Amino acid sequence: MSAQWLKPYMPRSLYARAALILVLPVVVLLLVVGVAFLQKHLEDVTAQMTRAASREVMLVVDEVNATETQQQALAAVRPDLQALDMNARFLDINEEPMVGQRRWYDFIAPQVEADLRALLPDLAAVALPSGQEARVYMQTDLGLLQLTFDRRRLSPVAPHQLIVTMLFFAIIMTSISFLYMRNQLRPITRLAEAAQAFGRGRVVPYSPGGAIEVRAAGSAFLDMRARIERQMEQRTMMLSGVSHDLRTPLTRLKLGLSMLPEDEAAPLQQDVDEMQLLLDAFLEFSRGAAEGSPESVNPESFLQQIVKDARRAGYAADLISVEGEGTAMLRPTAIRRAVENLIGNAVRYGKRADVSLSITPKSVRIRVEDDGPGIPPDQRSEAVKPFSRLDPARNQNQGTGVGLGLAIVSDIARAHGGVLRLSKSERLGGLCADIIIGR
Repeated sequence: MSAQWLKPYMPRSLYARAALILVLPVVVLLLVVGVAFLQKHLEDVTAQMTRAASREVMLVVDEVNATETQQQALAAVRPDLQALDMNARFLDINEEPMVGQRRWYDFIAPQVEADLRALLPDLAAVALPSGQEARVYMQTDLGLLQLTFDRRRLSPVAPHQLIVTMLFFAIIMTSISFLYMRNQLRPITRLAEAAQAFGRGRVVPYSPGGAIEVRAAGSAFLDMRARIERQMEQRTMMLSGVSHDLRTPLTRLKLGLSMLPEDEAAPLQQDVDEMQLLLDAFLEFSRGAAEGSPESVNPESFLQQIVKDARRAGYAADLISVEGEGTAMLRPTAIRRAVENLIGNAVRYGKRADVSLSITPKSVRIRVEDDGPGIPPDQRSEAVKPFSRLDPARNQNQGTGVGLGLAIVSDIARAHGGVLRLSKSERLGGLCADIIIGR
């Protein structure tokens, strides 16, 4: 049977689920033991005790009914009262039985009263004020008779003590288990925090701890993190080295072309410029998000400065809206490069770039919109791949780049634990690019 319907009602955190696994069996055990004790043992014993007490009461009532006056009745039943350890008296004509209220935790009293009423036809009232005294009011031929005797003859002594004892020790043992469970879950929480921080581009100190399995998972995470960092470093060094080494022959080519006639050197000079553009794009892509370490940044003032620099460079860029406030852990150099790439793409394929910022308790969203042709939905995933050009007719003469702009932005967003999302701009009709980074 599928249990999908139960998932929305289950806790999501590991600590809450472990607490539920720990508490639920204890609660169920207490309920089962409590119900079984009340229904089987306690009720049966109480029924037997009330049946015996009702016989003694009937014995006294029968002797009272056999006499003619109340004084004769009390004298006749005095030996029986002494043997049964009871006290008896007749109520005055205007005197009412003192029933009072039962103790709130005396959960067996209703059964005692019900059994007595079923066994004693002439019962007028029952008073169970405490655990030491019980009063039974019987209707006799001589008037209302009050019989007082020990409450412990009707039911076991303090039956609630078993439930109270079980609850007390259950709470004590559950509290100890919670403390132990928290210590066992703390290494898992530290591992999750370290993995989450690394996914957002931060490296936090972490050392494996806890149980053997948790230590193994922590060691595997450290090995994985080291391999990823080493791979990223090797990629950066390789691309940077290749791009740097190619600058020397390009410089020689430029010197050689400068000595040729202008009409002969123009086509070759264009090829050299394209190669130079490719090398610059390679260097920018190789740097990626590796520059700088995360630091606390005010996104609003940071974006204002980027937009201001873009306007000084001649771009039609504006910061149109800012929602929310606060700081975020960002790599300023990498985020600046990503936003500048988006603004550059916006003014390259459109006429303007509108930048907006939204800060929530969980994320930071930087949005860049343009009024260009946009990107079709079926090609947006292809657009963020390196060296991807959506228009086969595009070339460097038209300034369309080498297909690394959105790839760099996506790489920087992923390095911050975020994502780059492309959609259609509802305001301008062109492309809407969102950089969403968790806080």
